[in-house]
Amino acid sequence: MNPYKILGIGAALATIAMPALAQEADMTPPTGEIGYIFTTFMFLVAGFLVMWMAAGFAMLEAGLVRQKNVTMQLMKNVALFSIAGLMYYLVGYNLMYPGDGWTIPNVLGAFGTAAMEPVGLADTETDLTYASVGSDFFFQLMFCATTASIVSGTLAERIKLWPFLIFTVVLTGLIYPIQASWKWGGGFLDANFGFLDFAGSTVVHSVGGWAALAGALILGPRLGKYKDGRVHPMPGSNLTLATLGTFILWLGWFGFNGGSQLYMDTASNVSDISRIFANTNTAAAGGALTALILTQLLYKKPDITMVLNGALAGLVSITAEPLTPTLGSATLIGAVGGGLVVFVVPLLDKLRIDDVVGAIPVHLVCGIWGTFAVVFTNGDATVSGQLISIAIVGAFTFVVSGALWFILKATVGIRVGEEEEINGLDMAELGMEAYPEFSKG
Repeated sequence: MNPYKILGIGAALATIAMPALAQEADMTPPTGEIGYIFTTFMFLVAGFLVMWMAAGFAMLEAGLVRQKNVTMQLMKNVALFSIAGLMYYLVGYNLMYPGDGWTIPNVLGAFGTAAMEPVGLADTETDLTYASVGSDFFFQLMFCATTASIVSGTLAERIKLWPFLIFTVVLTGLIYPIQASWKWGGGFLDANFGFLDFAGSTVVHSVGGWAALAGALILGPRLGKYKDGRVHPMPGSNLTLATLGTFILWLGWFGFNGGSQLYMDTASNVSDISRIFANTNTAAAGGALTALILTQLLYKKPDITMVLNGALAGLVSITAEPLTPTLGSATLIGAVGGGLVVFVVPLLDKLRIDDVVGAIPVHLVCGIWGTFAVVFTNGDATVSGQLISIAIVGAFTFVVSGALWFILKATVGIRVGEEEEINGLDMAELGMEAYPEFSKG
């Protein structure tokens, strides 16, 4: 057959088939489904970033404790993250987001396990204006685990493993989700006081700080920390790890704050997420540089541990409202946080409150500051609404945590013996060391 005839027949067939092929290739989902897909994707990616903060906390704490206690900190961070995962599934998620199923209206959420959509959304009428339940659960779980990580560092080097893990069960299953429901679940702080806490300066960070403070007061300071009226520094084992941990936390915070926009279904929301990223970063920079300058002025030499905590303080400070500030305002908010850390760390030592990693200044004090600072950049915030909400969440967390720590102390005991503390918790509690080749003897 003539090759030109063959080409002509092929072209004709292709022309006939083109409409059908074009119709099959048009796989563009409806507008609502596009928003559902992008917001779900955002939650998953942001959740990955916040999960990576667990590694940041583990490295930061491993670097700031002494060599003989490193393995214990690593164990606690792996265990608390796993406990949070199960407790948030079993009870926490429904307590925090009860919908219309409040046990006590606007105060106590619903009891029950979290449930995902069926595979492939089969036989469901899914609301395609938001995101998948699975992605929301995953993202919110990471915040719950972060709260427990805050407590771990403060109580390092003298607390027993199992009492700490029992406390973690209650913190992640009950304390955190109940108070979080008052704001993020539509509870009374949100409804009655107009409380604003975008990503959790109070709901996450100061809650972890209050729980840590209650534990530190009941547990007491490390042996030899305060002696003969003097503070005896106990340098950490590995500042390289501590610095790595800080940068991991800094990275994870973009998911922490950016994902809290909660939607990625419009150009407006994507633009706002970008703004949140920029403000989050500049607040951290402001906090770190403020700590750098202040330690140079006060101590004649810069203190890397203060600078690391200064960066984290800036991040905590901006978390309550990372969207509305300008870059300049975000920098100043973070800078105040960095300054607070430099002054609160020695204040705690004067009060004989032993906080091994500085979590109370960073997460509690700067969490309070950041939540109050919302009034300077967001016109919807009120001084009374912010302060009352801070006080309510703080009182609830501190009292319940204190009661639980006291019960644990009176029953199973929360502190290792003097000999175990001197020799280190790695061998006393776990029977293994992080750096066995460097051990004495």
